[in-house]
Amino acid sequence: MIFIKNGTINTITNGIIKGDILVENKKIKAIGENLEVPQDAKIIDAEGKLVFPGFIDAHTHLGLWEDGMGFEGADGNEETDPITPHLNPIDGINPMDNTFKEAREGGITSVCTTPGSANVMGGECIAIKTYGKRIDKMVIKNPVASKIAFGENPKSCYGRDEKMPQTRMAIAALLR
Repeated sequence: MIFIKNGTINTITNGIIKGDILVENKKIKAIGENLEVPQDAKIIDAEGKLVFPGFIDAHTHLGLWEDGMGFEGADGNEETDPITPHLNPIDGINPMDNTFKEAREGGITSVCTTPGSANVMGGECIAIKTYGKRIDKMVIKNPVASKIAFGENPKSCYGRDEKMPQTRMAIAALLR
């Protein structure tokens, strides 16, 4: 159990309060002013500190382009077909990628990881926590969206090889 006391807490739903937070089993159990401190709690004094809920990155490629890996860790774009709605990032994410740790250190607790923008339809998107060692245990919801890209990315990816799409007209036609 963790007891965070005397923080300036941005509750999001109830404004900003000067108060305490009780965390039990990795979940917030109570937020308020002058909460009772449980005997077995680890106490963190947040006097003079701002306390926020975890941030959510709604569009990222976390885990699909592994930090410092090069070709071996580049799993975000399947550049063999501009229409790949059936791809799911859960099959390419490496939860041991250092960028998850960096995201957590920046206060990001949840993300929506998406395929890249090389394809008109790049695949499905997945909502995951930034903490964990097994991707299937980090999932919040899968899938949560589909990745669609218009414009320069699909044009530059396929157009350079004289393949469709080379224009926005072709991108729209493929999407239809």
